[in-house]
Amino acid sequence: MATPFLAGLAVAAVALAGRYSVQAWHAYKARPVASRMRKFYEGGFQPTMTKREAALILGVRENAAADKVKEAHRKVMVANHPDAGGSHYLASKINEAKDVMLGKTKGSGSPF
Repeated sequence: MATPFLAGLAVAAVALAGRYSVQAWHAYKARPVASRMRKFYEGGFQPTMTKREAALILGVRENAAADKVKEAHRKVMVANHPDAGGSHYLASKINEAKDVMLGKTKGSGSPF
């Protein structure tokens, strides 16, 4: 007499555990996705770009080697290229940041 009762209790326990595991799985799948990519510079731009600002835009150190700067420029530009839906303004700032980091600036930004 006790064996069918225990078997029924075990089946009910397994069904209840299965129900909770399915609910937990759906809650896990419905959670917001956290970005695992590196976070890039979000701030506004200064009138004349400094080496610090250029390094923040590209996500490198201020004393980074030229190959690191070029690789970082390529990655940021791929994400923000105008042909891929990015902004022309942001692309120009990214290019300016690369020039500042490589020492290819044309001056202080003044037209005179």
